Amino acid sequence: MTRTAIVTGASGGIGQGIAERLAKDGFSVVVHYSGNRAKAEQTVKRIEVAGGKAIAVGADVSKATEVAQLFDEAESAFGEITVVVNSAGIMLLAPIHKGDIDNFDRVIATNLRGSYLVMSEAANHVVDGGRIIVFSSSVLGKSFPSYGAYIASKAGVEGLTRVLANELGQRKITVNAVAPGPVATELFLNGKSDELITTISKMAPLGRLGEVEDIVGLVSLLAGPEGGWINGQVIRVNGGYT
Repeated sequence: MTRTAIVTGASGGIGQGIAERLAKDGFSVVVHYSGNRAKAEQTVKRIEVAGGKAIAVGADVSKATEVAQLFDEAESAFGEITVVVNSAGIMLLAPIHKGDIDNFDRVIATNLRGSYLVMSEAANHVVDGGRIIVFSSSVLGKSFPSYGAYIASKAGVEGLTRVLANELGQRKITVNAVAPGPVATELFLNGKSDELITTISKMAPLGRLGEVEDIVGLVSLLAGPEGGWINGQVIRVNGGYT
């Protein structure tokens, strides 16, 4: 039986790692990207070289028509959709007192509105017994200065996760959120000094930043047969970073 997964934000970082792992697990993968088609095509090629199937599809996850088109193209290419992983996101930091509403709106549009739109389309397209996996962040437990917009967006995602799990339970579709701690990706490292990165690394009892593979394994579990009894959860994958 053909199994198809859509992975948003799969042109790099955690999303790329997830796309490659799900392809290894036997899924045909739709590699979503927002602006960098070349990087998405590189992900596709890596999957194909390893013997898997994948296509790259671009979309702005904050726009309903483009998200709908993403799902339509996925079904046209590979048929029924089994798993949707929404890892697309942005991080723009600014103290709340600055009132940077433009950046706030951008973060909410991509991280929260985008998650809502992807989850809504997933609810209407994923087969019974399928999986919907979205991304939050362990930074919710820290409340760091300047993270207001980002934390607000991810808190909303966690709320949506629990509600959608209740809405789709009768169809045996699980809905879960993965909330990584600091992971050594471009999104996290961008704009941070070496000193700050070292400080953050030491916050976890294990004394290091997470790696993409630390997150990918959990997503593989949630997407696979052994994850069928995990539902409506926010799973913090952070090395003890609390």
